[in-house]
Amino acid sequence: MISDQEYYIHTLQNGIRLVHRPVNSPVAHLGLFINTGSRDEHIEEHGLAHLIEHMLFKGTSHRKAYHILSRMEDVGGELNAYTTKEETCIHGTFFHQYYARAIELISDIAFHSSFPLNELKREQDIILDEINSYKDSPSELIFDEFEELLYDGNPLARNILGSEKMIRLFTPEHIRHFIDRNYSTDQMVLSSVGNIDYRKLVILFEKYFTVPSMKPARGRALVSYAYKPCYRKEERNTHQAHCIIGNLAYKMDDKRRLALYLLNN
Repeated sequence: MISDQEYYIHTLQNGIRLVHRPVNSPVAHLGLFINTGSRDEHIEEHGLAHLIEHMLFKGTSHRKAYHILSRMEDVGGELNAYTTKEETCIHGTFFHQYYARAIELISDIAFHSSFPLNELKREQDIILDEINSYKDSPSELIFDEFEELLYDGNPLARNILGSEKMIRLFTPEHIRHFIDRNYSTDQMVLSSVGNIDYRKLVILFEKYFTVPSMKPARGRALVSYAYKPCYRKEERNTHQAHCIIGNLAYKMDDKRRLALYLLNN
């Protein structure tokens, strides 16, 4: 019987950590978390972190885009990714007997993506459509505008999608430069939840993630910031009104954040 509280951790010499939780389930999950997000962009890179997430599925030195997508779909699994202001994540869900297939694929995407120019042009168009679609959703857009006010002058103020002007300017060289500057193997965690013998998982992890060390963690520069109360009102030709009010919250290492979570609920 597997305890719900059982976790296993294994760290490679290059700094990548494996965190595994065994569960008795036919379905397993893998996620590679990279401690880089849109807040790590320079102002002239606005939207680049999110664009990279799209481009990770568009070809590697071993596979074309079609083969990446079909690799998990052919066995009833799925593959996806997301970008936040803090992190980038590549994740998959699959039947547990396909652990080797999933872990190899995520490794290939993370370390061997080729960022072909023809695919880049397509993804730029897709993201521009995403930006325009987002503008038609005031209930979501208001959150970005709120953070623009709250974090004014800080990289956290910028939205994740980027701007139409900047997205068109990016090249494969911009992508590679951003990765070289920001991706560090000691800032990567492979998270696993599934029914697999831990020793077998470690063998797979060492086989596919023992890659040359990427530069040590840069550490995020602390930007001096002073909160200033502010107010903004916009008139738009819509049938609904949207309102948001908020302030800075506690840091992740502040014990008071737990009470704030409860208050928020």
